[in-house]
Amino acid sequence: MHEPLQKTVRASVCPHDCPSTCALEVEVIDKHTIGRVRGAADNAYTAGVICAKVARYAERIHHPDRLTRALRRKGGKSSGEFEPIAFDDALDLVAENFMRAEAHHGPEAVWPYYYAGTMGLVMRDGINRLRHAKKYSGFHSTICVNPAWTGFIAGTGRLAGSDPREMAKSDLVIIWGTNAVNTQVNVMTHAVLARKERGAKIVAVDIYMNGTMEQADLAVMVRPGTDAALACAVMHCLFRDGKADWDYLEKYTDAPRELAEHVRTRGPEWAEKITGCPAATIEEFARLVGATKRAYFRLGYGFGRSRNGTVNMHAASCIAAVTGAWRYEGGGAFHNNGAIYHWDRTMIEGLDVVDPKVRVLDQSRIGPILCGDRDALTGGPPVTALLTQNTNPVSVAPEQERVKRGFARDDLFVCVHEQFMTETAR
Repeated sequence: MHEPLQKTVRASVCPHDCPSTCALEVEVIDKHTIGRVRGAADNAYTAGVICAKVARYAERIHHPDRLTRALRRKGGKSSGEFEPIAFDDALDLVAENFMRAEAHHGPEAVWPYYYAGTMGLVMRDGINRLRHAKKYSGFHSTICVNPAWTGFIAGTGRLAGSDPREMAKSDLVIIWGTNAVNTQVNVMTHAVLARKERGAKIVAVDIYMNGTMEQADLAVMVRPGTDAALACAVMHCLFRDGKADWDYLEKYTDAPRELAEHVRTRGPEWAEKITGCPAATIEEFARLVGATKRAYFRLGYGFGRSRNGTVNMHAASCIAAVTGAWRYEGGGAFHNNGAIYHWDRTMIEGLDVVDPKVRVLDQSRIGPILCGDRDALTGGPPVTALLTQNTNPVSVAPEQERVKRGFARDDLFVCVHEQFMTETAR
């Protein structure tokens, strides 16, 4: 008889670009195969719950289309034909082409380009060690978070907020600018726990009727990019109705009187014309916030999707200061807690060999850069060699026609480090 298959369970962490960073328990069937993936029950935030996508991660790991060998193009860039190549030969090919680009135009002709397909300090950011050691062109990350982070930091002083586990101890959870039901299940785990155990209300603020809006006790729908007007109107009501915590404001904020005067003429009727949200809904939202000290504002990455996202985020984050919600466990605001960690990234990213004279290129302008735009290239040499990992710019970068035209250049060497044959890899 065959002996029963022995499975072990190993600890891991979700590699996706999601604020939850879920702790995982992974079944290991043998040295090549994983089985079920579960949320770690002993992690207080994951709390045993993970999204459906990661629960099926074994399907991704063992998918027949998964790239497991290095491939070299056989024909032209439009042929889509590749042949297997040994990894040592592939590394030699990449090194030779990088050195050729450097010999013709200098090291800035090589541009390592990456983002957040696979997270982790080493797996994501280790590419910068190569960049800095070789003095390849720098990389300014601009696609996702800059407006939202800047707006939050403007109010808090650093990228940190209330512990997200405190949502379960809140009496009012405001989920603003993130569709947590479909994209961040752990937010709903703690918000729904607060609803069940404390009778907490859930308010969702977004630009369309998504899954989170449908599950909320109050859905507040606004036009894209008008969140600041909604926030001003809410603060108008709080000051008007005597719900502002002046003791907190005077002690911990820098311009409370000026803020009160600023929003004095910006009430719900004013905001309705800008946001499209009925004044009555804004009043109801403000009443809930004013009546609930333990109000938790979970502010999402939707704020980063508009040109005025910085002021929108800053305005929304100010509401918790007006009510003094920061005083209470289960209250305050949260966007990202990146500033609470104090990693030494010197070895990972080669920070000890950074040359500040090396140019820095804008991630979002990869199209103009590859098409030779002098402004996008900051007056420097053309990019003739590209190392792309953890991102698929042909599908996600702005100005896609220019991106595709740039990648089609015959004089551009491209190495793509990927799990599947993406549009960029092809």
